[in-house]
Amino acid sequence: MAADRPPGRIGRVRTARRRPRGLGLNLFAVPLGLAGLGGAWSAGATLLGAPTWPSELLFAVAGVIWVVFSVTYIVEGSVRRGAFLADLTHPGIGPFASYIPVVGIVLATYYGQYVPAAAPWIMGVLVAALGVVAAQLFAHWLSGDLHIDSLHPGYFLPVVAGAFIASIGLSSVAAHEAAVAAFGVGVFFWLVVGTVVTGRLMTRSQLPDAVKPTLAVLLAPPATGGIAWFAASGGASGAIEFAFAGVVVMMLLVQIVLLPEYRKIAFSLAFWAFTFPAASAANFSVRWFAASPFAGWQAVSWAVLAVASAIVVAIAARSIVFVVAARRARRSGLATMT
Repeated sequence: MAADRPPGRIGRVRTARRRPRGLGLNLFAVPLGLAGLGGAWSAGATLLGAPTWPSELLFAVAGVIWVVFSVTYIVEGSVRRGAFLADLTHPGIGPFASYIPVVGIVLATYYGQYVPAAAPWIMGVLVAALGVVAAQLFAHWLSGDLHIDSLHPGYFLPVVAGAFIASIGLSSVAAHEAAVAAFGVGVFFWLVVGTVVTGRLMTRSQLPDAVKPTLAVLLAPPATGGIAWFAASGGASGAIEFAFAGVVVMMLLVQIVLLPEYRKIAFSLAFWAFTFPAASAANFSVRWFAASPFAGWQAVSWAVLAVASAIVVAIAARSIVFVVAARRARRSGLATMT
């Protein structure tokens, strides 16, 4: 497959677009994963009688991290002229520019219940911000300056999963028509971007190890889309929900088959890409089981919540070890130099 690459083209794509140093946009996967798991536990509290403290804790931690990361990124960007534009047009991390409004929407969906008068305005601002970022990204992709080998499943985030998350948020503030419109945007781009990204994954070279965890994002569109339709339709189960359930199951099976590939990758903070897809799949599953009950559905729902929680906790614990080890190695290197 490497022979298919145009000579010199990839080199220009990878070297001419170095992002300025600073807080990486990919780190916003941390609050998104925590907030996503908070959403799953919130569904469990409503439908299973689960305790509310896990969702409250997860959303609180995610909110603090999101605020700290956002302020840090904005301050650094004000110092580094053109930093956001450089990130936005970067072929690898560009799609992650949507993390900031997407995480904000997830948090606003939960905390909106405490500020019902302000919630629609807050949601409107965040959804509009996501729309602007997504439009800028898609316009850049259409400019013809993006090589197909640069694509990865993270391109689903701004225009597919992001649109479905926006639909969920709009439903939470009773903006039904806008929620359906956002859902339509997600479906459209799932077909358009999904076709291109899947074609790249199937016919071009393997993703680099640093980006390979984004393959987990393939699970996010059907899970978030299913949640969005549940929210827009009032939680009833019908043909559309069954269709989303089928895609979730298929994508989950794909992830299971990919486990040997994931085990070959050295751990890094990129593994947080696994957390939100796992959490959103658990969220959708709990809602689907409750809407289409069967014998023992509660036990299965608890098992799904437990698995998703174990994934997030394991990655969080491993991340702490990883960061501590990296800092020690850096200090050791500096000490050796001096």
